[in-house]
Amino acid sequence: MATGNGRDAREFDAPDPVAPDFVARRNTGRRARARAPRSQQGPWSAPNDRTDPIALLEGQATTRVPELVPLRYARMSESPFAFFRGAALLMASDLASTSHSGITVQLCGDAHLSNFGLYGTPERQLVFDMNDFDETFPGPFEWDVKRLATSFAVAGRQRGFSDAEIAACVAAAVRGYQSTMRKAADSTVLDAWYERFDADRARRRGRAERERRRADDETVQRLEDALRKARRRDRMRSFAKLVGEVDGRLRILADPPLIMPIEDLTPDDAAFDDVATMREILESYRHTLLGERHPISEYRYRHMARKVVGVGSVGTRAWVILLSGRNDADPLLLQAKEAQPSVLERFLGSGVHTSEGERVVRGQRAMQASSDIFLGWQQVPGFDGRTRDFYIRQLHDWKGGIDPQTMTPIGAALYARICGETLARAHARSGDRLEVAGYLGRGRAFEHAISAFADTYADQNDRDFAAFRGALESGRLPSPGDTENAP
Repeated sequence: MATGNGRDAREFDAPDPVAPDFVARRNTGRRARARAPRSQQGPWSAPNDRTDPIALLEGQATTRVPELVPLRYARMSESPFAFFRGAALLMASDLASTSHSGITVQLCGDAHLSNFGLYGTPERQLVFDMNDFDETFPGPFEWDVKRLATSFAVAGRQRGFSDAEIAACVAAAVRGYQSTMRKAADSTVLDAWYERFDADRARRRGRAERERRRADDETVQRLEDALRKARRRDRMRSFAKLVGEVDGRLRILADPPLIMPIEDLTPDDAAFDDVATMREILESYRHTLLGERHPISEYRYRHMARKVVGVGSVGTRAWVILLSGRNDADPLLLQAKEAQPSVLERFLGSGVHTSEGERVVRGQRAMQASSDIFLGWQQVPGFDGRTRDFYIRQLHDWKGGIDPQTMTPIGAALYARICGETLARAHARSGDRLEVAGYLGRGRAFEHAISAFADTYADQNDRDFAAFRGALESGRLPSPGDTENAP
């Protein structure tokens, strides 16, 4: 049967060839192997002129709140993995000394296993995705893969896993990344863009793995528990935990030095201590949010406090801001977190962002499947006349995760694969998935190289951790033992 233009209708049943530009993009990735052979992505070997890791930490401390620096070191000194979490700058410096593919994506910049987790989307779905973008910056895709793989090697050693069990976790992370990136490259444009990992899919994955005996009942139960706990960690729970009534007014309660209400602080952030100023800041922040009409316009400022967060972030300025809507029973807690230059920027050149807060927000929006509706940025004045960059988001909204320190080897390997898959989806959205897939290929050369890198860089982390502890003991770095309430 002929169509109106004279073509036989059966012609439309024939598979359409892949568009030439899609083929060319994949071939570009294959050609990148000449610049950086996959086999040379590992193992790690420190150069003779490697920068002193303690000097890097000392330089980084100059931009932090001085009284919080010992607390940061206290948290980093707990274990090799805690140190690894706080040592993103050290690894960035080391990665910059190696050859790379030149295939650029939006990097997380700190893609270790604890920077993945559960959160609620604006559509009120619970999803698993990356959740920390302080260091996000465009760069070579394999830098994120190396940091993720190494984090499982470091954490596995700390958990007492055998060499074979650690190797299985690392390989699972890399295989998850490769298989998902290849799938994205072979998918339709929108299928690749919309792909995400939600709670229902997580349950199905856990149960299916148990049926195939690749996961134990304890692993599946912990997954179910994490999903339930995440749904309970909403704004009202945070409100009940952090806020009380003082002299008839809602106030964020003090828990020094971890939570310090604005009125209890020294003048170094006094520019905040003014309701009119905060209203101006929030109004300006509103213009960085997505959408013409936004619920933030119905909230009013009530109070704020400085809050210590994370490990690597300790010492940067972070605030909890209490707002209320219809009445006191309609609260909103925002977190305003200082955004300093990414640890990657000094090695990869200047970015195109106008502020560090904008860098974080735009990077997060590019990498996540769905982002917080309160995610925005703002620049605020400091007491010393300096303008500081912040990004702002909701404090808690169905947030949670699985504690890697309690995982079994089988559970850790399953989690590693899910993290690898998640990282690949983020890179596929923010970079050229066909180029990356072309570089990876379908063999195991990249997997073997990254596994070798992770094992040898975990050795480097052990050496740096020992040097760090030595610097604390010698007094070169402020001792955590002098910090009240240090964990």
